[in-house]
Amino acid sequence: MSGTTTAASTPRRRAAGAGANRWVVLVVLCVSLLLVAVDATVLHVAVPAVTEDLRPGAIELLWIVDTYPLVCASLLILFGTLGDRVGRRRILLLGYALFGVASAVAAFAHHPQTLILARGLLGVGGAMIMPATLSILRQVFPDRRERALAIGVWSAVAAVGAAVGPLVGGFLLEHFWWGSVFLVNIPLMLVSLPVGRLLLPESTGERDGPWDVVGAVMAAAGLFGMVLGVKQLGGGEPALSVLTLGPLLVGAVLLVTFVRRQRRRTHPLVDLGMFARPAFSTSVGCIVLAMLALVGLELIAAQYLQLVLALSPLQTGLRLLPLTFAAMAAGLLGARMLRRFGPRRMVCVGFCVTAAAVVLLTAMGGEDDAPLLLSGFVLLGFGLETTLFGAYESMLSEAPPAQAGGAAAIGETSYQLGAGMGIALLGTVMNAAYAPGLADVPGVPSSASASASHSLGEAYGVAGRLGGAAGDALRHAARDSFVHGLHVTLLVSAGLLLLGAVMALRLPRVMHCGEETPVELPAQREVERDRVSA
Repeated sequence: MSGTTTAASTPRRRAAGAGANRWVVLVVLCVSLLLVAVDATVLHVAVPAVTEDLRPGAIELLWIVDTYPLVCASLLILFGTLGDRVGRRRILLLGYALFGVASAVAAFAHHPQTLILARGLLGVGGAMIMPATLSILRQVFPDRRERALAIGVWSAVAAVGAAVGPLVGGFLLEHFWWGSVFLVNIPLMLVSLPVGRLLLPESTGERDGPWDVVGAVMAAAGLFGMVLGVKQLGGGEPALSVLTLGPLLVGAVLLVTFVRRQRRRTHPLVDLGMFARPAFSTSVGCIVLAMLALVGLELIAAQYLQLVLALSPLQTGLRLLPLTFAAMAAGLLGARMLRRFGPRRMVCVGFCVTAAAVVLLTAMGGEDDAPLLLSGFVLLGFGLETTLFGAYESMLSEAPPAQAGGAAAIGETSYQLGAGMGIALLGTVMNAAYAPGLADVPGVPSSASASASHSLGEAYGVAGRLGGAAGDALRHAARDSFVHGLHVTLLVSAGLLLLGAVMALRLPRVMHCGEETPVELPAQREVERDRVSA
């Protein structure tokens, strides 16, 4: 009797210990994600201080800003699949260490080239950390209901990090030198390394066959070319320029070759068979389309707040905070909505709510309308996060556990590519709608009109140099043209979002909550050792 009781109570204790440990693991993973998300945006406010201190050239300054996201996006698949092979925790801890070292190098950089190198190393560390957090989460939460809640918390933390970055950077710059925006990472890494080693479980995927080193390098180089070309296009480089077309063509050829190589291999780096599953391929498409429609729009909205409404950077950040809070709320409510409505309705409704918010914002004009902006940004944040939550959760749940790292890397790469293409596409739409309004402004020379047509900021500069009635006329025309261009861009974005709602109809109607074999957590191993020794 007593033996039966002991044997029965041991699994209960083991399950309780594992259940408690899962949520501790989630906290550790969220701290990792917060650090990477903050670092992606914290430098933006420090650019003027960096420029004044290091005196970088225009090309060097561009690389200081762009190296981190460019390197990170390129290496996500490489490190995601390597984690499946050698251990996800191992890759995550190496990412922690590299992130800490690179942060120290960046903080004390005395030359632009050193800062560019450090930002590249930060990108490598970020590429190690990002897919590892999602793939470990996928393994630690085998029950889909719990996993949905965990992904909701994870996505809410990502929203917080993106918003907090500029605020943290602004606070540090008011009290310290620009290097402090990087130095703040080091204490967190010093804590995360031992805590992660102690608490995070190790897990791997299938280890049959050799790891495809050539395929991994090919994927990284192809993605680098594609992301670089998209960034060039988004930065205003002509579409047919060698600097844009060259990287895009090279990247596309390498990625096509990579896909063909994976199909021929017995043990591919990425199981492309996942894309044959409608839920997986549709989820990836929804992620790309959501970011395509909205990231460029967010940048244009920030310009509207500062240049049209003349708000300060701090006031602009505060106006955009409701978007972040709404996204956090959607992330925390996501698991409950997913269980009640299912992936299809949740993602479809998320797209529709976001499209409604975008259409509502077409009422923005030359004067400040705080209630309108508040309503629009709240709907925008809630709808976008609802869409991304449902798409990420469906994608991860559809992927085999052994391919968790590769699936997470595909999701993150889709996010980055969608964001880059969105900046390029909506930026092009904005410029096409903005420039014609400045072609024939009374009293303004054609050369001044041509310069003013590049951007609203440049138009204000030209108007200031002209002065008088001509300057005032150019300023008013530029502001009106920008608002018109914003309205056109909003309508194009709404169309893309409605296309996403149609695409989401291919997702499963209900949430299937099967449970898989969980990865063994440290607490489970300790209980098992105690049982054996007893």
